[in-house]
Amino acid sequence: RVCPVRGAAATRGRARPDMDLFGDLRRMNKRQLYYQVLNFAMIVSSALMIWKGLIVITGSESPIVVVLSGSMEPAFHRGDLLFLTNFHDDPIRAGEIVVFKVEGRDIPIVHRVIKVHEKGNGNIKFLTKGDNNEVDDRGLYKEGQNWLEKKDVVGRARGFLPYVGMVTIIMNDYPKFKYALLAVMGAYVLLKRES
Repeated sequence: RVCPVRGAAATRGRARPDMDLFGDLRRMNKRQLYYQVLNFAMIVSSALMIWKGLIVITGSESPIVVVLSGSMEPAFHRGDLLFLTNFHDDPIRAGEIVVFKVEGRDIPIVHRVIKVHEKGNGNIKFLTKGDNNEVDDRGLYKEGQNWLEKKDVVGRARGFLPYVGMVTIIMNDYPKFKYALLAVMGAYVLLKRES
């Protein structure tokens, strides 16, 4: 049998998790709060530095991309994470998988090079197609454009991790989930105390 007073005291000792979060924030003094904010800023700036470093090392403006459609199946599936390089000295060859940008489209496209035209002056033009598509990509290029050039290439696929990018797709499809996840991560970093 539990004494009502003792039972009430035991219940009062256990705070709801959401109330505890704000309680932790209120109990922090200014120095602790500044320290946690600086920790958060350091994590964000470190991630940005790593990203910029990858850009320099790989030569690609987007060294890591997520496959957003099934146009390259069975080679790559929706949600696969691709690692790219874009060294301008390497010639583009038929059969190679490239990520390219087309004028008027925000999202880069991942497709295979099916034809290459090399001119004597070193200019290269090429045509792409998704492995799972019936026709080539001329319908995706800007109006009047029949071939891609090296300047259109964001990178070339050098490796991949299957389905790791599904988190990115979920965050794009459900923006509320993205903001909730960012809020939880930010709160965790700000409120985490050193032991």
